[in-house]
Amino acid sequence: MPKGQCHCGAVQYEMPTETSHTSLCHCSDCRRHSGAPLVAWALVSRDKLRISGETREYASSENGRRHFCPECGTSLFYTNEAIFPDKVDVQFSTLDDPNAFVPTTQIQTAERIHWMEQLNDIPEFERYPG
Repeated sequence: MPKGQCHCGAVQYEMPTETSHTSLCHCSDCRRHSGAPLVAWALVSRDKLRISGETREYASSENGRRHFCPECGTSLFYTNEAIFPDKVDVQFSTLDDPNAFVPTTQIQTAERIHWMEQLNDIPEFERYPG
């Protein structure tokens, strides 16, 4: 089972390889909570996700709950019993090996930041340019 953790290591988890979806979400809610232009999600059954450590929960919408490390603030999980009962969306970029999953869809593209469509046109560097 793939393993992951928050930035400080206070919350660690193991998740199954069987997912309901693997998506890149472009919604403004995910952007604001993560501070990133998009978030990678893998939806798994709640009973198959093993979490060590305590998370804190934030009600980001009527039914949406975001779970994060209270020590370092790393966003880790999202739950929404109205949309996907008994499941947890895991931010799989927090895995020790985020290459364990490949996104199969992009969602909420109506809210995508426009410059995200031109990433291939932006110069890139393997490390911070000197």
